[in-house]
Amino acid sequence: MYAYIEGIITEIKPSYVVIEAYSVGYLIIVPNPYSYHVGENLRVYTHHYVREDINHLYGFRSLASKELFIKLIGVSGIGPKSALSLLATDQINDIILAIEEGNVKHLTKFPGIGIKSAQQIILDLKGKLVDAEEELLPTHSNDVEDALHALGYSSTEIRKVMKKLDQDQTVEVMIKQALQLLIK
Repeated sequence: MYAYIEGIITEIKPSYVVIEAYSVGYLIIVPNPYSYHVGENLRVYTHHYVREDINHLYGFRSLASKELFIKLIGVSGIGPKSALSLLATDQINDIILAIEEGNVKHLTKFPGIGIKSAQQIILDLKGKLVDAEEELLPTHSNDVEDALHALGYSSTEIRKVMKKLDQDQTVEVMIKQALQLLIK
C-alpha cells in the first residue's frame, strides 16, 4: 500500500515513531525507535501488515531492511515482533551471514528467537538471500547513511553527499569522505 513515507519525526515511543507528512501523522512501528530523533526529516520504507486482528505499518531506514523483514515474516512461526527483534541492531549483513552459514547460535541471541525458530529461518531462507543479493544485501552506502543519521545529519544532506562517494571503498573510508564533504 505505501512504499515509503517521507516526513519529520514528531514523536518517539518505545515501539514506534510518528512521522508527519503533509499534516498527517503516521504511526510506524520500527525496529529501534531510539535510533531516530524528533525533528529529523527522513524517508522510512514501509510495509503494511494486515491480518484478522492486526493492521500495522512497519518502517525501516533502508529498503534492504524492509525486504529482509518481509522474507522473515514469511517464515512459518516468525511474526513481525520476532522479525523486528532481528532487525533492531540494523546489522542485516550479520543476520544474512548467520542464515547462510546456518549459525543457530547467532540467531538465538535475539529476543523471541528460540532454537526451533532459528532452525526454521535457516531452513526457509538459506540460499534465497544470496540469490537476491542485489535486493537484500545492503551496500556499504546503507551503513554510511545510518552512521551519518546517527551523527545528526538530515536525509537531504546525506543524499547529496552519497552521490559523490566512491561506492567501492570500505565503510570507514566512505564515512570519512562523507564527513569531509559535509563539513565543507
